[in-house]
Amino acid sequence: MANDTLLRLDRILDLAETFLTGRPQAPDWNASCAFAWRRRRSLGSLEALRDDALDAAPELVGLTREQQLVERNTAQFVAGLPANHVLLAGARGTGKSSLVKAMVARHRRQGLRLVEIDRQHLDDLPDVIELLRDRPERFILFLDDLSFDAGDTGYKSLKVALDGSLGAPGDNVLIYATSNRRHLVAENASDNLGYHSADNGSGELHPGDAVEEKISLAERFGLRLVFYPLSEDEYLAIALHWVEHLGSRPKGAKAAAARREALAWSAERGARSGRVAYQFARDYVGRQGLTD
Repeated sequence: MANDTLLRLDRILDLAETFLTGRPQAPDWNASCAFAWRRRRSLGSLEALRDDALDAAPELVGLTREQQLVERNTAQFVAGLPANHVLLAGARGTGKSSLVKAMVARHRRQGLRLVEIDRQHLDDLPDVIELLRDRPERFILFLDDLSFDAGDTGYKSLKVALDGSLGAPGDNVLIYATSNRRHLVAENASDNLGYHSADNGSGELHPGDAVEEKISLAERFGLRLVFYPLSEDEYLAIALHWVEHLGSRPKGAKAAAARREALAWSAERGARSGRVAYQFARDYVGRQGLTD
């Protein structure tokens, strides 16, 4: 009973210190291998996520080259060797986020941890990095679905973290980001007007510099991979792989019908991707289960 009371008092004192100083409180590092930065009432903290969230991502199919490059970079990092920040950009639903989660699931026994930060909280990067700096674990700072609007200046905090400046992460932290935009920052046709007009209407005397600043953010990631939409054959191969993985093995006319249904499914959604293929397989196998 006395020990429980002391633990509660320690917790209250920690919360009071966090509130008074504004410094974030360290989480229970043994609670999980995945954490998320949350902000409530202007106070930020790392909250443990359920470990099975990493295992819930579908198995990666059809990403052999991308898997190899990201796996090699992650293995270097886990081994304490030099490694690069990673940007996975391109078509939606092609396994970018799943690939990052798969790396953590694969290497968590070697001390790899995931810390997810939402784009709107990038100004808190220095606080998060400070929490991680002296830890023995290796951390991936995960920025999922990252992009910035034309007038958004939040990307500057990320540039500082990637630049190797005094505020940059320590050797135990890498940044892995996913985005549907290769350059992360929105580019407008008006950005190029300055090259052809003495007055671009924005007051920017050197518009070319502004464009270069936007493009340079992506270049700060040492490993950049672009994910393209799947071909019809690739999409069908992945869809049928998942159909079999989920327990159905259509043959002959049924297999041909399954392929036609898979193509119709992708046409209705306007995309051919690993995500769409996985969703089709779940629907198809579920329907087959009801009629068997």
